[in-house]
Amino acid sequence: MFKCQVCGFEGSHTDQVSEVFNIEGKLYLVESIPATVCDRCGEETFSKETTERIRLMLHSEDKPLRSVPLNVFSYSEAV
Repeated sequence: MFKCQVCGFEGSHTDQVSEVFNIEGKLYLVESIPATVCDRCGEETFSKETTERIRLMLHSEDKPLRSVPLNVFSYSEAV
């Protein structure tokens, strides 16, 4: 039975999500990750198997499918 670790709600659904990972200051986007998503707060939870597969993917010598430019803003510098 699912219980959200953030809000405690017990309702969820499965979805494909995207997540950005920051490894040693370099950003990586992983798309189409299977996740359990809380119906109340939207917290995304990955299975242990999914988490391990992502870890192996990001730390391998494999090339990414594509690269995309990224615009960066600093909240502390906004007027």
